[in-house]
Amino acid sequence: MESFGDKLYRKVDNQRSQLFIQGELAELTYQSYQLSISTVDNGKSDNFEVTFPIGYKADNTSINGTRTYTKDDLISRYEYICYSQLPINGIYQLVTITEVLLIDILRDILLEFPNKIPSKRKIDAELVLEAGSLDEVKNSIVNSLINELNYKSPREFAEEFEKYTGIKLLEQPAFHKYIELKATRDIYIHNSGVANSIYLNKAGTLSRVRIDEFLPVTIQYFLESYECCLQLTEVLELLLNKIWPSLVYQESRQKHKIGIEEQQKAAIEKIIENKEDTTSAEEIKEKPKRRKAIAAPKSPTKAIKG
Repeated sequence: MESFGDKLYRKVDNQRSQLFIQGELAELTYQSYQLSISTVDNGKSDNFEVTFPIGYKADNTSINGTRTYTKDDLISRYEYICYSQLPINGIYQLVTITEVLLIDILRDILLEFPNKIPSKRKIDAELVLEAGSLDEVKNSIVNSLINELNYKSPREFAEEFEKYTGIKLLEQPAFHKYIELKATRDIYIHNSGVANSIYLNKAGTLSRVRIDEFLPVTIQYFLESYECCLQLTEVLELLLNKIWPSLVYQESRQKHKIGIEEQQKAAIEKIIENKEDTTSAEEIKEKPKRRKAIAAPKSPTKAIKG
């Protein structure tokens, strides 16, 4: 039977898979950009016609338009897609995935342990009277609480998150990087990418520009943010397991540890093999004992020490 800790672990693991998908899509988009640029550069024509939808008819068919691009114009559009839209759309997805994860963890914990909800919390009598079961009442209370938290700042949310889960997000560097990422996302949605006092207040010491300056979102920034969100999932797994142990998580970590050890062993053996291949006949003649030690070491450590 799956434990509550296992349930939380699988939720984190599933959202991490969604993050991995964003990394994959970013790489595929970049490769598509390179292929498109190569195709345009090697094309014999200096003009390219592109057909794309500009509307939609009542009979469910698209209204298409055609535009002719010069080679330079088309390359410029591809560069805009790759170097501007790719990272911007990417950070939107990263923030959404991470927000959903934190909210879902909190919801599951409150549903599992409703005693964590303040007893003085008010609820509309109508919700109670219309509910078909106690579980419906509980869901309504939890959803109401979650809805309120959605409007809080990341720092306020972290404080509430700690109150209900015992996890101190504000002690984690990855979460502070996520706060800046979320502030950046919000600026692009609400202020066209130009930093304001709200951004500076949210990002704090991690602010990347000053007020009224354009906030850059590059591929490098996307990759750094991607890594930050991945690190946050690892932190959540570790801390949740300490409170609600998960055998599935513990087994996965053990397999990961064994995998790392096997990779290290393989790397050492490769180094030894390469050393053998590059040893000259003269070196073999002069250092037969060392050659023998490398060829049949008693342990990887001894082989490295020579």
